[in-house]
Amino acid sequence: MPSFPIVDSHVHFYDTKRFAYPWLSGAPSIAHSYLPSDFDRARGDIFVDKIVFAEVDIEEGRNIDEARFIVELAAADPRIQGIVACARLERGPAVAEELDALAALGKVRGVRRLIQTQPDPEFCLRPEFLAGVRLLPQYGWPFDICVLHHQLPAAMELVRRCPEVEFVLDHIGKPGIRAGLREPWQSEINELARMPNVVCKISGVATEADHSHWTREQLRPYIEHCIERFGFNRVMFGGDWPVLELAGKYRDWVGIVDWIVATAEKGEQRKLFRDTAIRVYRLPP
Repeated sequence: MPSFPIVDSHVHFYDTKRFAYPWLSGAPSIAHSYLPSDFDRARGDIFVDKIVFAEVDIEEGRNIDEARFIVELAAADPRIQGIVACARLERGPAVAEELDALAALGKVRGVRRLIQTQPDPEFCLRPEFLAGVRLLPQYGWPFDICVLHHQLPAAMELVRRCPEVEFVLDHIGKPGIRAGLREPWQSEINELARMPNVVCKISGVATEADHSHWTREQLRPYIEHCIERFGFNRVMFGGDWPVLELAGKYRDWVGIVDWIVATAEKGEQRKLFRDTAIRVYRLPP
C-alpha cells in the first residue's frame, strides 16, 4: 500500500432519505445512503487525507442542492476539499446562473455532466453544450468526461473543439473489459493522450469487468496503457466508491493500483496518488 496519505479524486456521497437518485433502481446492492462514516469503514487503515466528491447523477434540477449538501458534509469533515458538481451545460450560455451559484459555495473545483447516459451520440457536441463547456475556464474549473468506450470519438471531438478547457477523463474511458475488448479503446486513448489539455482518472476499472470473476491481471493492461500514454504527470487515482462495491472492495482497488506502479519511483507514485489531483482540482497543498 502507499507509504504516504493519498488523495481520492472520485468519491460519491449520497443520502437516499434526502434526495432521489433514479439510477440506483438498477443497482439495488448500493441503493442506500453512503456518507463519510461509511467511507471510513470501507477504507480501513488506508490513509486518505483529501477527498474530491464527484456528482452522483441526482434527480434532475437538484444539482445545486446536492453541492450544498456536500458543503455541509465538508464542514464536519475537512478531508472533503473539492466538489466536481453537476451543471446542465446543454443550457448553453444560460448555464452561467448555475455556475455562478456553484462558485458561490466555495468548494466546487470542477464540473461534470454525464454523457454516458445520453441516447444522442453527439449530445456533447451540440452547440449549446459546447458553449456551456467553454464557460468553465472563467471559473478555473476542468470538465470531467464520463463516457462509455463507444462514446470516446465524440469525447475526443469535444476536446478538440474546446482547446482552452482542461478535461479529466473519468474511469479511463470505461473500456469493454468484460468482453475482453482492447480496440478501438486503446487507439482512442493514444489520441486523447496526445491532447495536452486532458488528464486521465485511474478509477472505475473493476466495474467494467465481470463483477464476480475479474482478476487484477485482467485489469492491469488497461491501467498500464493509460499510465504509459498519459504519463504520471497526467494521471490521478480515484476510488469511485461506493460504485466500486458493485465489483470489489476499496482496499483491494488501492492495492491493485499500488501493485501496478510498485516499480515506479516514489515521486511518480505520489503524482498518481496525490499531486495530479491537487494540481488539477486546485486543492490546498
